[in-house]
Amino acid sequence: MTSDGHLSIDPAARLSEGEAVRRVAYLDRALWNRLAEADSPAELAEFWLVLQCRMIDGVARAGLFLEREDGAGLRLASHWPEGGGDGPTSLLTTAKRAIEEAKGVVSGHRQDGPAEGSFCCTAYPFVIDGKARGAVALEVADRSAEELRAVMRQLQWGAAWLELAWRRKEGQAAAHSLDKTSAALDLIALLIEQQSYSAACKAVVTELATRLNCDLVGLGMLSGQRMKVVALSHTAEFGRRMNLVQAMAAAMEEASDQECAVLFPTPEEGDYHITLAHRELAGLLDEATVLTVPLIHEDKPLGALLFQRAGESPFDQDAVDLCDAIAAAVGPLLEEKRRNDRLLVSKIWESLVSQTGRLFGPHYLGRKLAFGTIALLVAFFALYKDDYRVTADAKVEGRIQRVLVAPFDGYVASQAARAGDEVSAGTVLATLDDRDLSLEHLRWTTTRQQRQAEYDQALANRDRAGINIVRAQIQQAEAQIALIEEQLARTRLVAAFDGVIVAGDLSQSIGSAVKRGEELFRIAPLDSYRVILEVDEARVTEIAPGQTGELKVAALLDRTLPYTVERITPITEAREGRNFFRVEAVLDDRSEGLRPGMEGVAKTDAGRRLLIQIWTQELLHWLRFKLWAWWP
Repeated sequence: MTSDGHLSIDPAARLSEGEAVRRVAYLDRALWNRLAEADSPAELAEFWLVLQCRMIDGVARAGLFLEREDGAGLRLASHWPEGGGDGPTSLLTTAKRAIEEAKGVVSGHRQDGPAEGSFCCTAYPFVIDGKARGAVALEVADRSAEELRAVMRQLQWGAAWLELAWRRKEGQAAAHSLDKTSAALDLIALLIEQQSYSAACKAVVTELATRLNCDLVGLGMLSGQRMKVVALSHTAEFGRRMNLVQAMAAAMEEASDQECAVLFPTPEEGDYHITLAHRELAGLLDEATVLTVPLIHEDKPLGALLFQRAGESPFDQDAVDLCDAIAAAVGPLLEEKRRNDRLLVSKIWESLVSQTGRLFGPHYLGRKLAFGTIALLVAFFALYKDDYRVTADAKVEGRIQRVLVAPFDGYVASQAARAGDEVSAGTVLATLDDRDLSLEHLRWTTTRQQRQAEYDQALANRDRAGINIVRAQIQQAEAQIALIEEQLARTRLVAAFDGVIVAGDLSQSIGSAVKRGEELFRIAPLDSYRVILEVDEARVTEIAPGQTGELKVAALLDRTLPYTVERITPITEAREGRNFFRVEAVLDDRSEGLRPGMEGVAKTDAGRRLLIQIWTQELLHWLRFKLWAWWP
């Protein structure tokens, strides 16, 4: 015995064999028989507690407490003796203590020795699968610790009966659940094997009639607001107007309206249900037992299964539960079969009706918000117009450009400017080597002097023929000298006007040869520009002279340059698998910092159009073109 009143059981302490034999000999044999034949947990608890109290001496009161099904504390399953009142100790408190500590406990025991007429309370829990399911508590005359250990041992041995009964109950429930699951799975497999909805309905009712020993099984499905019998067991065809079929449909509607299984005749302990249609059907079937279970899908009845047996073979609760489980399993599958067997038009119509109902009916707030948003967007795009602009790559060029070419075959002597430099009119940009020309000039000058001397001599000799010949030679020399002097002047390449060099760099070509007519520099003015737009061939018809637009170049992103379209040239350029037309435009204003050669993006105003048309024009054009190309 511990200081806090707990009592530990010592396995070494045992009743003598003779004492145990004598005690058992006096027990009521009838109680043992009734304990073994107990049909319910309540009877088992009652007989077991009586036997325990008779096997243990000095028991004043006893109680068997079990855990409530909802887990909200303990309930008194049995007590002994009948009508016994509460004594000096509390059985329930001790039982709770035993459950909390998960072992046998004793309360009210005096460690200094039991006093005459004193009582203590012992309790032992029932632990199944590591969880306490209840406890038995006895109020016994106080006795020694050794005797209390014997009492606790007796309770421990006796608890095996209750544990066995508990496990038997769980086993029966598991077996029953397994039977229901097996039957449901077999029917599901049967349904899956069927190719059509009609075949599935006939197979289900025939299989159920055979498996559940029913004389008749019928299946009805709701069509609108009316129930329609679609299959009867062991019957291929049946008349829709037969009184029996109509009575079955009425009974199915009765169960479907109440959304619960309806059994007729109603058992005495059963719940109240309306059974008018079932009573009429049972009369047509010679007072048979009728059970109807509704088929529920998505919390809505879609049909019903009707089971009929002879009056001498009624449906018990296990059969009702099995039928209910089967209906819950096959209902959604039958509905899926029915939906799949419909015509495509019916499927489309039902889908439209369903979606319309969800859209304008209750709930589905997110769908309504999405539809409203889409409707507003459609209305906005169908009515709102915006400025339509044709976008194209653009490049800035000088409105006037002068090209400086090599005046003759020669060599580059020096360079004074290159591309990007601003130059003034008359600025020397580069010079060509003039040494060969200077020598040639000197040769012809000398030749002219010689011919002048010959001319003077011929004139002194009055040689008319010689005078004419020498005069022609002098004129030839002077012409050559004039030509060479002009070429010498052209060795200095000068700017014709103020501007910027947009092309030309001879810094790496000093001393190299150049050919006559070869381009060396290109100069453009700083105050006169034009814009070259590369417009896609699919959009060139939307451009016309006189239209305005805006240009933004990569080097001047902080400003927008207005322009006016001047002309559309019939010249195309192919690039990246697309054709572009060259469109010329003139800038309306001069902008500081703008230089020829700058590139950017130009947007030309082409009127106002619907916003959705602006956004989808490229896609629609591509689709129309591809469709025409693919169309035979």
